Amino acid sequence: MADDRSQQGRPMHWRLRRGMRELDVLLTRWFENEHSGAGTRLRTQFDTLLEAEDPDIWNWLMGRQDPPEDVADIVASLRRDPAA
Repeated sequence: MADDRSQQGRPMHWRLRRGMRELDVLLTRWFENEHSGAGTRLRTQFDTLLEAEDPDIWNWLMGRQDPPEDVADIVASLRRDPAA
């Protein structure tokens, strides 16, 4: 995995590590397969999503709660990921 730096200066590898193994897998898979070809909007939303708490991300991905507008497109992309 590339050592992309986030706005916070932490390597992306560590930002993808979550408290839930399921989120580790989903987020890492999207990053490795889609991030480089995604547009600026999705990459920005992905970075914003990584700042959210794990239970919130999980509820958005599982459709239990509507995601905030600033991450809605990346949540939809993650939910459509056929590899997930």
